[in-house]
Amino acid sequence: MLTQLSKGQLEITYLATLETLNNTENQEDKEVKNGLNEYKKTLPSKYFYDARGSELFEQICELPEYYPTRTEASILQQYAKEISEITGACELVELGSGSSTKTRLLLDAYQTKEELCKYVPIDVSESILKDSAIQLQKDYPSLQIQGLVGTYNQALTQLKATSLPARMIFFLGSSIGNFSPYDCDIFLNKITEVLEIGDYFLLGIDLQKPQSILEAAYNDSQGVTAAFNLNMLSHLNKKYQGNFDLNLFAHQAIYNTEKNQIEMYLISQQIQVVNLKNLDLTVKLEKNEMILTEISRKFNVDQVKKELETKGLKTIKIFTDPQNWFGLILCQVIE
Repeated sequence: MLTQLSKGQLEITYLATLETLNNTENQEDKEVKNGLNEYKKTLPSKYFYDARGSELFEQICELPEYYPTRTEASILQQYAKEISEITGACELVELGSGSSTKTRLLLDAYQTKEELCKYVPIDVSESILKDSAIQLQKDYPSLQIQGLVGTYNQALTQLKATSLPARMIFFLGSSIGNFSPYDCDIFLNKITEVLEIGDYFLLGIDLQKPQSILEAAYNDSQGVTAAFNLNMLSHLNKKYQGNFDLNLFAHQAIYNTEKNQIEMYLISQQIQVVNLKNLDLTVKLEKNEMILTEISRKFNVDQVKKELETKGLKTIKIFTDPQNWFGLILCQVIE
């Protein structure tokens, strides 16, 4: 563990050691090799987020078809004050903080009430976390910020006991929808391991809605989501000395009504052979063969509420928008 930056109320800690970096690299290599060797090929969605991918995702969030970001922001705009009143003074721990844009709505609410709070942003991207944390310190000079650069698992196991009356872990953007049901179960177990009795968990979930709205959100008319999806291949080319030709792939997102999830694919436009030199991997793709790059599950509030309760997380209140497109579930650890 290495502190990267310490200045006044701001501290950023890099959690990975050389050993964990090597272990992570080996695991990532296996995930790529195994995914491309499967009959139904897959690639880990983490490869969306190099510098270019992060930039494209910020553009996606501004698209007229992409409702999740602005809808969740509108809910926070309306209810952040109420959330701060329910929790009182607390340590705010954000998983996948990114640029912390929507987080400001929460921070403003706590600052207005003059509630003591500490902000702990967690993200795998050192550059994004550092830039946003430095800007936040300028905008909120009295706020104590402890940034943690690493994976969710690394960061959650490194959280120290808080000196504040409570802690609230929050996970916005319906990022939990990118987890399979199995991985979601493991994730929620980890959350409850970290939280103490009386602590809070705030979860953003994208709700089930008409197929036409969902598919339009992931197949935007400007082609930004397509560029975002295809950029994954550029990222893999750089990392593994690959020769993916982006012109030979097309983007498509479909809504699987049986599983209630968006599935995003890269589709091979012809028979082709791809080499990833650093993995010593050769992959043959047939014409129209699909590579799954992401799932985004859409939820039913009552079902999620029941699942949270099985983990000892009692729902305190559910916040949603007038169209019931998106939800924020505030829950608390009970005995």
